[in-house]
Amino acid sequence: MSVSLLLEMAQDAALAEPDRVAVVSGDLRLTIAELSTLADGAAGVISASGAQHVAYVGAGGAMLPLMVFAAARAAVPITPLNYRLSAEGLRTLIGRLPRPVIIVDDEYRDMVGDLPGHAVQIMSPADFIATARTSPPAAEYADPDSVAVVLFTSGTTSAPKAVELSHNNLTSYVMGTVEFASAEPGDAAAISVPPYHIAGIGAALSNLYAGRKAVYLSNFDATEWVRLVNRETVTSATVVPTMLDRIVTVLEGLDESPLLPSLRTLAYGGSKVAAPLVRKAMTLLPHVGFVNAYGLTETSSTIAVLTPEDHRTALASSDPATARRLGSVGQPVPTIEVQVRAPDGAVLGPGEPGELYVRGEQVSGRYTGIGSVLDADGWFPTKDVAYLDEDGYLFIGGRSDDTIIRGGENIAPTEIEGVLVEHQHVRECVVVGADDDEWGQIIVAVVVPRGDPEPDPEELRGFVRERLRGSRTPDRVVFREQLPTNATGKTLRREIVDELNTSAKEFT
Repeated sequence: MSVSLLLEMAQDAALAEPDRVAVVSGDLRLTIAELSTLADGAAGVISASGAQHVAYVGAGGAMLPLMVFAAARAAVPITPLNYRLSAEGLRTLIGRLPRPVIIVDDEYRDMVGDLPGHAVQIMSPADFIATARTSPPAAEYADPDSVAVVLFTSGTTSAPKAVELSHNNLTSYVMGTVEFASAEPGDAAAISVPPYHIAGIGAALSNLYAGRKAVYLSNFDATEWVRLVNRETVTSATVVPTMLDRIVTVLEGLDESPLLPSLRTLAYGGSKVAAPLVRKAMTLLPHVGFVNAYGLTETSSTIAVLTPEDHRTALASSDPATARRLGSVGQPVPTIEVQVRAPDGAVLGPGEPGELYVRGEQVSGRYTGIGSVLDADGWFPTKDVAYLDEDGYLFIGGRSDDTIIRGGENIAPTEIEGVLVEHQHVRECVVVGADDDEWGQIIVAVVVPRGDPEPDPEELRGFVRERLRGSRTPDRVVFREQLPTNATGKTLRREIVDELNTSAKEFT
């Protein structure tokens, strides 16, 4: 099924309310019919250019759903690019796209350059929309197995890979996880995740399919996010961990009750969220249903969900196994199969950690220039260390590449992080392996302290030692004002490791 059919279905469902707003982005407000008409004209612009690909460099907003549907109706793939990259990094990725037409926000125009002989056309969003309003429309039905969206991975440990998501992958995700036209009149979703992240693509498609108004905040600011939720009476929202942390800080400074009264659901994901932060957010917003959504670019977004009821049950439970589920990503969605495998490929049982494999229609596992990495039975190796508990709740232990090997023993850093972050003087932390001549690697805890003064490193080491085996005790504790993260809140572990290793060499 083509992605463009999702828009047609949403348009048919909205016939009874033709004036109902579907997309809000700054001063721009579009109904479903207006979005569809504009997408047809934009598809005509793309087709007339002769482009084989659409690239978008910008902060998103209404441009994201418009361009996703326009590209689908022109039957060419689209790639939203990370506008936070350097000019060189941005041009390198554009150079990997065949004959692109490039739509670029004005503030990033100089970074893109002219790209003579490569770019078919370079346009500003304003020019693109103006041309689309007068262009002869185009509306092809792309092959469901053809590529709809190409997203570059973050490339925090290696060169970015280009993940290919087909129309069938994306529509399978949406239709398998969202009930069509299920939104209530007045429902609105706040979208502040960047357009080049799979969560941004998923939000653009799934909210439209549900019939929910999509309200965009292109440049995230926690104070403005709170104002937006209240002004637009937002009922649901999706954030990444760093956003949630900043939102909680703003809410703690407000003298209002209840906070965010219109909000019913708040989903978070993109990387691991510390349990103390989740507990604090739930306490501040007792009327809100929290959702932890886990997924990957290669899986077209969410594949496991910890539901609001799961959150409340875990928070209230005195049973350690049930309470521990607050740190899980929940259970797989109905259309996804999961396995946890040992290095020899054997499927592991409950409580046994190994590499997570997933299978389902929404799973791509295909990269430009590499091809499919699915095994013979269609299973995708996520490279995430994980385990399932007795009731099928999935716990993610980090990337397999993050495993610390100290004196021949494999150590999962997330196990130590989960303990350290519970200390009253720890705001954030990341645990990494630094090079060591004697042990191969040593355990280094990088801590962002909560308030002044900094806690005693020995106190933190003892706190871990009391709760985990001695071999899990950090060899070193270092303090930072903040952790380096990418735009989706993922900690840049490799950057930290490189800094630690370089510092060690300077003093040897």
